[in-house]
Amino acid sequence: MTELERVERIRRTAGRARGMTLGIGDDCAIYQPKAGEELLFTTDMLIEGVHFLRDTHSAADIGHKALARGLSDIAAMGGTPRFCLLSLAVPPETTERWLDGFYKGLLDLTKRTRAPLAGGDLAHADKITCDIIVCGSTPSGTALRRSGAKPGDQIYVTGMLGGSAMGLATGKGAGWKRHLRPEPRLKIGSVLREKYRATSCMDLSDGLSIDLHRLCLASEVSADLDGDLPAFPGASMEQFLHGGEDYELLFTVMKGVVLPGQIAGVPVTRIGTVRKGKPGAVTLDEFLILPMGYDHFRKP
Repeated sequence: MTELERVERIRRTAGRARGMTLGIGDDCAIYQPKAGEELLFTTDMLIEGVHFLRDTHSAADIGHKALARGLSDIAAMGGTPRFCLLSLAVPPETTERWLDGFYKGLLDLTKRTRAPLAGGDLAHADKITCDIIVCGSTPSGTALRRSGAKPGDQIYVTGMLGGSAMGLATGKGAGWKRHLRPEPRLKIGSVLREKYRATSCMDLSDGLSIDLHRLCLASEVSADLDGDLPAFPGASMEQFLHGGEDYELLFTVMKGVVLPGQIAGVPVTRIGTVRKGKPGAVTLDEFLILPMGYDHFRKP
């Protein structure tokens, strides 16, 4: 199949976003936002040998994960997905079957989350490389940020932590399924923004210890973990504190705000309190926790 034929095949199945006046097939997509709407943009790379292996990850799993990572960022700001763009480079020996599987995994998620593919690029490379751009939106001035946490705020997480890291280590079971097919918490992000007025929020992509450290740095506060940490069944302390790719939401709400035990069917757990103190410092049972989650540029 030629590149032109591949693009036409994608165009026929991609759908079109509300507000999209021109999609796949031209030099640019055209999107017209509504009045009073702010647009959110995020980009994420997925690279063979860094984020996945073809021997262990199916093409559909890779396509799903490429988009899910970007959608998780939109969820963390309380946004609604609008559309996505994908640049995909593959080795020359890549089969049509693999490409069909990849786009099926990605497009199934675009349809479920109403974030249609609006364009992108195709190329050859030595290894599979995906770069996803996701556009979302919120009403003007309402997007959740990392920088709003205040001393006294309560710290919460959604779901259970450490499952993806455990799955990556074992290659089996519920943890492995969680690693292959993360679920972006879009509905929860919107509820936190609209109903509970979360003071800060981010997604847990690199691990609780480093991501909470980042949130505290942005908010110029420290944090005490004083609640029960919701560990994924079977996950070790190392995995639920430092393991990455859970794609749950880490957020804060004002003292006195009462949250239910679940939002959109997903458990929500209080894990600590925001404090005054050294910005970025995180303690558990009065012991300082080092930010040991995943860092692309940390030297071995």
